[in-house]
Amino acid sequence: MHRFISIMFSLLVITGLQVSAESAGTRSERSVDRDYRSLLTVPNGGGWGSWGQREMCPAGTYAAGFSLKVEDPINGDDTALNGIRLHCINTIQSSSHLHHSYSSVSSDVGSWGRWTDIKWCPSGFLASFQLRVESFQADGDDTAANNILFRCSRGSFLKGGGTNWGDWGTWSDSCEGKGICGLKTRIELPQGRGDDTALNDVIMYCCD
Repeated sequence: MHRFISIMFSLLVITGLQVSAESAGTRSERSVDRDYRSLLTVPNGGGWGSWGQREMCPAGTYAAGFSLKVEDPINGDDTALNGIRLHCINTIQSSSHLHHSYSSVSSDVGSWGRWTDIKWCPSGFLASFQLRVESFQADGDDTAANNILFRCSRGSFLKGGGTNWGDWGTWSDSCEGKGICGLKTRIELPQGRGDDTALNDVIMYCCD
């Protein structure tokens, strides 16, 4: 009996190690193993919270679409934009408009809201962005980032389905290379009885 338990325990440990290795491998493919050519920032991002881990599209793919995690107005402690998810395809899929198979990366994400439908570039990849951010409200309710607008590499524009507080800032630089291939978000953790803002800022990465 003791031998049986020992064997079963060993199998569980091995299985657990295999699962951990597979999970780590998937994570590594997204966030560690890919070099980038340049990064894109905007000057109006919010200042609350901390930066999450950089997450990159799998090698050979680039972001051609995106979706947002948005909390609808609740007439209370609103957080607005909570997450940005990039959807990555290869160059063959981009030219053929086939988006049935894609990878998704998101960096850190806030706790509230739900994901919007994906918006795709008609052709090409995401190449620059603009962020809508509400400035500090003093005794009012702060929401920080509210929405994002992307320009695709072949000239189209894609506006997110975020909320409308705040103002649009200036455009980021345009990608050097084929297009955006990863991101890193700045997220404020839940503040309990304090004022929550969730997503404050984002950095985009560009790859050859």
